[in-house]
Amino acid sequence: MGVEQFSYKGKRALIVGGATGMGAAVAQLFMSLGGHAIVMDVADISFPVDQSIKVDLADKASVDSALSQIDGTLDAVFACAGIAGGKPIIFVNFIGQRHIIDTLVNSNRIAKGGAVAMISSVAGMSWMQNLPELLEFLAQDNWQSAAEWMLGRDETHNNYMFSKQAVNTYVANQTLNFLKKGVRINAVMPGPTDTPLARANAEQWLGFGSEYRAEAGVGALTAEQIANTLLFLCSEAASGISGISVLVDSGHISSVVSGAYSDPALSSLL
Repeated sequence: MGVEQFSYKGKRALIVGGATGMGAAVAQLFMSLGGHAIVMDVADISFPVDQSIKVDLADKASVDSALSQIDGTLDAVFACAGIAGGKPIIFVNFIGQRHIIDTLVNSNRIAKGGAVAMISSVAGMSWMQNLPELLEFLAQDNWQSAAEWMLGRDETHNNYMFSKQAVNTYVANQTLNFLKKGVRINAVMPGPTDTPLARANAEQWLGFGSEYRAEAGVGALTAEQIANTLLFLCSEAASGISGISVLVDSGHISSVVSGAYSDPALSSLL
């Protein structure tokens, strides 16, 4: 294996939600590896990129307009946008980004041999326990039908956990369809990561697993650590990996599952 398998020299990528946090780390790392980055975000982008596009992921017209501004084919798509509250979470965290990915894949605008990587969360770990309902939701395979399915379910489904469970299920469910078009899809499930979004919810998000990290002698993850994993998943070095959501949490959940570390609060969620 040569270092060229980790290179993105001459490659083009779309980074959705690439203005701050993990998405910004992805965009900057991608460019440092020789790639050309197109960044979509509702926020202003504070670092040089090849193309910046404004988008409101909760608004289909805005998303379609943003898509129309991308010329040519892409080699990678990184779906990194995420919110914890405010706007309809399910649209920003999942429906809007799924619409982007599906549109690009179905129109053959991701080159064969290309890849998609999404950001999920440890909050989506229990997706298999909710699989029938999640598959029912995913069967609403366009913006309008997904929005209609959500009507009357907002209180229980328009939340962070369900949105991340949807990401994990989508990645698993679409891998065969995407491979038929020459495109791989994977996700990462980050544990507590020091980003602006996490700091805005610091007590809950960065407090989660703090005792484990203290015992292990490690800190909260950095945006760059998550970006490293995302870039690996879309690289040639990961060409045999598709349809998985990779847990990146410094071993917290594995230690609990295997009995190496006791965390009753976490155990109840697994």
